[in-house]
Amino acid sequence: MAQALTCTVERGIATVTLARPAVRNAFDAELIAALRATFDALSEQAELRGVVLAGEGPVFCGGADANWMRAALDLSYDANVADAEAMSDMFRSIDRCAKPVVARVQGAARGGGAGLVAVCDVAIASSDATFGFTEVKLGIIPAVISPFVLAKIGASHARALFVTGRRFDAVHAKEIGLVHAVVPERSLDAAVDDVLGELRAAGPSAVRAIKTLVADVLGASYDASRGLTSAAIAKQRTSEEGQEGLRAFLERRPATFVE
Repeated sequence: MAQALTCTVERGIATVTLARPAVRNAFDAELIAALRATFDALSEQAELRGVVLAGEGPVFCGGADANWMRAALDLSYDANVADAEAMSDMFRSIDRCAKPVVARVQGAARGGGAGLVAVCDVAIASSDATFGFTEVKLGIIPAVISPFVLAKIGASHARALFVTGRRFDAVHAKEIGLVHAVVPERSLDAAVDDVLGELRAAGPSAVRAIKTLVADVLGASYDASRGLTSAAIAKQRTSEEGQEGLRAFLERRPATFVE
């Protein structure tokens, strides 16, 4: 059986590639499990500076696999809950990965594929890419991806796109904050490389702390955020990396963590 995904590491950057191009890199149980296991493992690798999430072939991710959906017709309510929880755990593994995750999006990102874009820290799309939260067209709902999409694009845009299921282009995806840059397809790799260059110049422990900070602040009350953020900056300023970064700035030299 062919691998559901591939993972390579070069110069401190892992590239995770969905490897089911014959079915538009659609999700099935194997791919969901492989993504979760891969991102759980990458999160623990201290030497990594970032992760690129890509799709093999002309399409980033077309959503759910037709055969997988067909099999779901015979599942009980409890089996459906377990199935959905497994998918939610996969998205959460990517969303809370300790490494910054950059989406390289070409062709199409539909349903859960658009959910993958939402859980990445930075998303770069080719100008011909299209998107859609199309579940409603099948009489179902984008429930599992909703926490991540709502956090990324807000309730107003999510409601409009969820209830209509309409497809939209990369320009609109950028307007609503689902992606951060739109470039010609020929420039897609160069644009991703630009982001990776920025990550290589950033303090790796600071990047990890920022990912934790964002999640913690979003989940905290206004009053609680005061102590939380004060402790976070104090911890980073007094860390070895924070001390080195500040000294390098004052001494007008590159910090030792810059690659």
